[in-house]
Amino acid sequence: MPRAERRRGVGPGGVAAAIVAGAVADLVFADPGRFHPVAGYGRAAAVVERRLYADSRAAGAGFVAVAVGGPMLAAAALDRLVPSRARPVLLAAALWAALGGTSLRREGAVMARLLTSGDLPASRDRLGHLCGRDPSGLDEPELARAAIESVAENTADAVLGPLLWGAALGLPGVVGYRAVNTLDAMVGYRSPRYLRFGWAAARLDDVANLVPARLCAALTALVAPVVGGSPRQAWRTWWRDGDNHPSPNAGQCEAAFAGALGITLGGTNIYDGEVEARGRLGDGGPAAGADVARSADLSGAVGAAAVVLAALAGAVRVTARRGGS
Repeated sequence: MPRAERRRGVGPGGVAAAIVAGAVADLVFADPGRFHPVAGYGRAAAVVERRLYADSRAAGAGFVAVAVGGPMLAAAALDRLVPSRARPVLLAAALWAALGGTSLRREGAVMARLLTSGDLPASRDRLGHLCGRDPSGLDEPELARAAIESVAENTADAVLGPLLWGAALGLPGVVGYRAVNTLDAMVGYRSPRYLRFGWAAARLDDVANLVPARLCAALTALVAPVVGGSPRQAWRTWWRDGDNHPSPNAGQCEAAFAGALGITLGGTNIYDGEVEARGRLGDGGPAAGADVARSADLSGAVGAAAVVLAALAGAVRVTARRGGS
């Protein structure tokens, strides 16, 4: 392969097509039940954690540097070495592995069916597929609230994040973002083991999701009519209540979803025996099983809008880079 061919970058159309193709692949194939690349990464990161763990922030920062920097450098090297015509294929494949919108919507639909049928024991068992909240004492409104909050937060984490970072940085952006997000899910807890060691992973995830979470909230307001909601109400609730949450990002999405769905979210949650109090998000009544189905539809509409924006942003980035070279 001539060196000039390897160096030649992907055109704007190629980047946009790769982003759309990755989203379509997620829509068609969703997450594989076995041999998921992200699960494989998680197992490898767990091995690194066992070798580097110490009860300190410095050790946690070193762990993040290895577990995020390594995959990003490998992705950047691969992206540089392969022929230009192969790069959109790699980007689309990485996005398929990183995106989780289809599986998220399916889980929301399952929870909605169980709740609307009145099967609370099965609903409690199923909640673990969406979040780590203790479901043992939750009734229908609390189970519905937990499911909707998870759908809202993960619309940013599993949809907006990979798309936006892929549009901004290509293959290394997708790989790096998913690595950061996975590490946060592994060690970003305020437990005795991870309070210090997981600090760097949690803070880096906060930074990585600053833009995706807020764009998720804005798009939620934009597409609120899809579920019979008011864009004005969603926007107002987001701006008023988005900071009533321990997370600097999750509250943005959850507040916008609450406004779009016309319900109230927030309250007291229990995770592994630890009680977490969240502020009130929204002005409506308590969530119900039917609202979980609406939240899944809302997530799908937000994701579709995000694909269009990411494809356009990726094409603009490539065009601007070419113009400046």
